Order: sequence, then structure tokens, then C-alpha cells
Amino acid sequence: MKICIVSDSHDNRNMLAMAVEQAKQWGAEAVIHCGDVVAPTALRPLQQFGLPVHVIHGNNTGDTYAMFMLAQEPESVIHYHGQDAGIQLDGKRIFIVHYPHYAEAMAVTGDWDIVCFGHDHRPRIDTVTGITEQQTLLLNPGTVAGVGPKASYIVGDLATMEFEIVELPKS
Repeated sequence: MKICIVSDSHDNRNMLAMAVEQAKQWGAEAVIHCGDVVAPTALRPLQQFGLPVHVIHGNNTGDTYAMFMLAQEPESVIHYHGQDAGIQLDGKRIFIVHYPHYAEAMAVTGDWDIVCFGHDHRPRIDTVTGITEQQTLLLNPGTVAGVGPKASYIVGDLATMEFEIVELPKS
């Protein structure tokens, strides 16, 4: 299963939609958003792609009630998890959180195959050896909105556990 990982969209619905559209063309079957959506309406353009979107809120929480309500709409692709989430996709254990220090701590536990995070807007792909000698991928897609650094996201294949950072052109 191929996935798209984004973070820190900060209401830039155009850049967010561009990243998800590119990832879907590449073959992505799911999206993980590591927080800082801000306004839940910024996720509405993602409905057109039909991919499940697993999202947490980050430190720019926006309207969490509206986010919850968006996820409850019939036919919604949005799966709102709150502050953090532990999910399984294609048999892989994936933890989603916004903050780097929290992500690094979760990776060290050895309980997760992948830990995804955002917040600092710096794309990063690392492997962490946990206390149980388990290897965990630590993935930060940067900021899909291009706030500060260039806009970026991550695509990857859960079958091969190969991931890459993709830069977006300025909109």
C-alpha cells in the first residue's frame, strides 16, 4: 500500500490538494496529516480524491468541533483522531503526532513501525533503533503549505518501507 504523508497545511488548501492529487497519481491509497490544518474547511478539497485521510490537530487546533463534525458527514473521507493516533495500515503500526520530541520518544519504544510528525516544518526521514532493538521509521513531511521552508510532503510504500520527500512548486 502506498501512502501520502503531509503536515502543517495551515489553511493552504491549494497546496494540500496539489500534494494529495500528485500522490494519488503516484498510487497513494491513504493520506496521513500530522497536524496544523487550522480550519477544518481546508480539508474539504480532499474529498474529491476519495482517499481516507487520517488527521490530528497539532498545536494550531482551529475548530476541533468543526473537525469532528466534518469527519461525521456521510461519505466523508476524513478520520479525525484528535491530539495523536495509533493506526494500522497494510499491517504496519503507525503513530501520528505533531511534535518532534513526542515522535522521537514514541519511536524509541519499539511499539511502532512508523512514527509520523510535523511542527518544525523540516522534512526528515530517519531510522531509530528502539529499546527493544526494533527499527522504527521517523517521518516528518515538512510543511505542505511552504511556510518558511519549501513546500513538501512524503510518499512511501508500506510493502517495501521505502519513503521519499517530494517538494512542491510554489503556488
